[in-house]
Amino acid sequence: MTGDTGTHDVLRVIELLLTAEIFNRNEDLGINDLHPRCREFFGAGSGGSTEVKRPLIVSEGAIKKVLGTPDAAYQTIRQNPFVGYDEFGQRLSLPSLDAAAGWFLKKGGAERVGENPVLASYYEGKDGVGARYQDVRARNPRFEDTKEYMEARVSRIIGESEEMREARDLIIISAPNEVEFSLDKLVCTPRQEEIIRKIGVALEHREFLKQRGIYEFGRLLFVGPPGTGKTSLALAMSRTLHMPVLEVRLAMVTSQYLGETSKNIDRIFDLAKKLAPCILFIDEFDFVAKTRVSDDHGAMKRAVNMLLKNIDQISFVKNGVLLIGATNHPRILDEAAWRRFDEVVEFPLPDREMRQAILEKIGAAVECDCDFSDLAGRTEGFSGSDLRMMMKEAVMSALMDDRHRLDAADIEQGLLRVEERNVIRGTGY
Repeated sequence: MTGDTGTHDVLRVIELLLTAEIFNRNEDLGINDLHPRCREFFGAGSGGSTEVKRPLIVSEGAIKKVLGTPDAAYQTIRQNPFVGYDEFGQRLSLPSLDAAAGWFLKKGGAERVGENPVLASYYEGKDGVGARYQDVRARNPRFEDTKEYMEARVSRIIGESEEMREARDLIIISAPNEVEFSLDKLVCTPRQEEIIRKIGVALEHREFLKQRGIYEFGRLLFVGPPGTGKTSLALAMSRTLHMPVLEVRLAMVTSQYLGETSKNIDRIFDLAKKLAPCILFIDEFDFVAKTRVSDDHGAMKRAVNMLLKNIDQISFVKNGVLLIGATNHPRILDEAAWRRFDEVVEFPLPDREMRQAILEKIGAAVECDCDFSDLAGRTEGFSGSDLRMMMKEAVMSALMDDRHRLDAADIEQGLLRVEERNVIRGTGY
């Protein structure tokens, strides 16, 4: 082998050969033991199925087509003493697994072992290998978290029911790995962190809770001013808990044919139950209160009552649906709405300490001459969203001056833009 590129090409093909050989020998290994690059190569998960057909095969055509391996690297692979070749089927194999595995490790394959659960299951405990199978598998992206898996599940459900097709059109469904927010990018209050831990424990012990009839759990109401992270946290929980999130905006569910609204609400909750475990996130929940107070239309009132009835009947323990409602206006929610929720979680404007933590997280991604402590003191009343916008405007200020590093003037520009925006927001026309 010559050159880093050649070494890389050879190692990734040998990884595939080792993965196929080990996987085919061990019936206990499944789709979540395959690294995503291996799933793609072997076609595992096509059509959304979690079943992996054995034997996995590494063919000459697939290597050249999928990996685009250069001919020189491919010839090096063919000449490797540990690689066998079937002329009739044009397939590669490893006649001696142990010898090939030892060669792979010597040539720099340890990093791939630490990423690939199939390899880790074989190498664990061998000299010079620190990777533990369970740890590697826990880090491996789950197939059930992918958009492909989620779309296949949704397609099967809506293919069987016109009502479910209509419900699908009213919500935004995101698979966990589609969600851009993650908990490590957010700054949470102790109360918010407690709720996340509690939901994780309940998910792990759902059967225990179900057997003891403890169902009143998993209906959360997030309350706080705009921009304080209600939606961000709901989405981040999707990634952490490995559950898809179904986003609903009640104003969108209201049909021009008011008689359909009640049915639409029913359908959305039914779809959530079919996709469970999942998160059903209802934004702008104060729409319920506004309607109950101000709308005289009987059909609309019935629709709201239908929503409250569905919330009454949903249970994270029983149905696997974590319901999260979010509102910027908790004062206008009446008692009938409040008592539907098991937990109320406050999202206050961040204090100085939280503002500094948020700024440091955002600032970690950019080159910046910033005194975050001083900046936190100057941004009293800013929401997390305001702080992100300020830093974004500062970055744009630097880029417009053909710089990548932020200076004090850029920060001032970002601060000014947010203050201007907030003044406009408070203006009446």
